[in-house]
Amino acid sequence: MPKTIVNISDAKVSNNPEDVLVTFSLGSCIGVCLYDRTVQTGGMLHYLLPNSAENVRKAKQKPFMYADTGMELLLGKLLSMGTNKKKMQVIIAGGAATLKVIAKGFDIGKRNYLAIRKILWSNGMFINAEEIGDSSPRTLYMNIADGTVTISSKGMKKSL
Repeated sequence: MPKTIVNISDAKVSNNPEDVLVTFSLGSCIGVCLYDRTVQTGGMLHYLLPNSAENVRKAKQKPFMYADTGMELLLGKLLSMGTNKKKMQVIIAGGAATLKVIAKGFDIGKRNYLAIRKILWSNGMFINAEEIGDSSPRTLYMNIADGTVTISSKGMKKSL
């Protein structure tokens, strides 16, 4: 199956049932998989930071770097392809505490997780499955044929 790579601060969509979206190195970043079975269309976002207000200029250059601007663009693209927000499966992964010592208020993985939960809730969307936290990086795969999401971490794979 062809693999479409979603880089850090990037998002991709597909309605090709032979396609697999994949992102690597999810540490404190969050990978968001959205999939609508009725139209076999999905998208994946790999964002780095929770809020574009932290650097508006950078957000204009790289909107997928942030949860808020990245999700807005990803949802817009998926909706333009015929998906329905209310029918979308939502699976997220990442949000790891990658530093040995997390300074108070600096736990970016936790902040990223809270940001996506708020954005999804404000869009009337809820998380179907997640793998959040820990301290190991993850690779995330989404099969466009059926929306299956697989996570690879520490040499093991599991489906969500």
